[in-house]
Amino acid sequence: MEKANTSYQHNHSYSFLWLAIGLLPLLLIALLLPVTPQDYWWYLRLGQDILKAGHVPTVETYSFTYAGQPTVNHPWLSAVILWIVYLYGGLNLTFLLRAICIGAAYGMLWVWERQCGAGPRLASILMVIAGLAGSSNWSIRPQMFAYPLFVLTLWLLWKWHKGDNKVIWTLPVISLFWANLHDSFVLVFLLGVAALIFGQGERKALLLSLITSFIVTLINPQGINLWISNFESAISPASRNLSVEWLPPTNLGWQMNIFFAWIVALAPLASFSTRRLSTLEWVWFIGLTWMSLSGIRYVVWGLLLLAAISAYLLSDWDGLWLDKPPATIHPKFNFIFAILLLLISLVALPWSRNRLDIKSAPLVSPDTPITATQWLSEHPELPGPLWSDLSFSSYLIFALPSRPIWVDTRFERTYPVEQYERYIEIASAAPDWQEVLDQENINLLMISASGEPRLSEVLHNSNNWCKQYGDQTALIFSRRMPGETCP
Repeated sequence: MEKANTSYQHNHSYSFLWLAIGLLPLLLIALLLPVTPQDYWWYLRLGQDILKAGHVPTVETYSFTYAGQPTVNHPWLSAVILWIVYLYGGLNLTFLLRAICIGAAYGMLWVWERQCGAGPRLASILMVIAGLAGSSNWSIRPQMFAYPLFVLTLWLLWKWHKGDNKVIWTLPVISLFWANLHDSFVLVFLLGVAALIFGQGERKALLLSLITSFIVTLINPQGINLWISNFESAISPASRNLSVEWLPPTNLGWQMNIFFAWIVALAPLASFSTRRLSTLEWVWFIGLTWMSLSGIRYVVWGLLLLAAISAYLLSDWDGLWLDKPPATIHPKFNFIFAILLLLISLVALPWSRNRLDIKSAPLVSPDTPITATQWLSEHPELPGPLWSDLSFSSYLIFALPSRPIWVDTRFERTYPVEQYERYIEIASAAPDWQEVLDQENINLLMISASGEPRLSEVLHNSNNWCKQYGDQTALIFSRRMPGETCP
């Protein structure tokens, strides 16, 4: 992807205006997407515990089933950041943090696209398409910190491939932070090794940079065990079989349709383009596409590279048909209007929506058991232990620490596969569901009102359980004791 030679140079203010136009919808989405219940909340609890104890916990305390057993908390730095942001700014500042991560990632993607030869309009169009298609992966969790680091890593390796050998000495700094923020730090080395084999930059410099990067990843609470546990997580059958985001994507929904259509369109685009991708760029494309097709959580990585590759392949046509030079340029107006566009996105902040009385999506996903958890906290007399829907457990870890959970979404870290198999038996009301509850001594249930209809039905018809609470999100049942009359 060599830098295209165009017959004109766009004014910086004009380019900045188009960057702001492209970022506006992405920032609005980042500020409007509600908090999902699966992961975010338990990371808040972890960050709080780390700062309180002064070290990263190595023993399980959130569940009663594996209390006292060794546990691994990879993204400890992300948890601390999320807790500090929530502590001092609540969800208002948390949403702003997500917008900053998204803006940084896609802003750098736009600059990279421009260096690939795309004009400002084309760069913004491709950036928006990649953002819209990947926005389903923008949950507030540690992975969002990895997005700008991923784009920066790819961009720097690409620049090294084009002859700029100095930039790759930034990789150790990226690796140090990434290793403590999210498990996906291994992408630095997967992309880097591919560049080492197929790239055209100075290999000795890159090799030394990668060796240094590996050494600095050991600066974490786990040391070399970070790599070992990360490998074990990647091959964990619990993740592959039970977590939806680890399953291969299907062409259901407009976002996945964009992704699949883009992959299919790349081959003819590369064939008809006057430009040719290098071997390294094809290797990156094949590798990240394979990852994306193997798990939904990886799709966002593939989309980011697709945008950069497409910018390069379309760069010649872009100058002829789309990004023709403007007749007149007004630098001051462009800068002012661009800044106003970026500031407009702040209207979507929770604080702004409340002040302006703007009706919008809720801050927290409706499937979060907020009311049911509050009710349960007010009834400590109900005997435990508690079994809860898997998606409820993260919120319970944070909001009701007095009720340790039975299992949660830490698929690859804490619980064995057998634990999740027993969970499925209960949640699906399998023939032995009651026996499993008896074996686990479960006396209290918080189930999903819509997600576990069969279990809800058998509990309502059972003489062994009493319904204590119900709303549109969650139902709470307690074991019926001898002589007890259900309310």
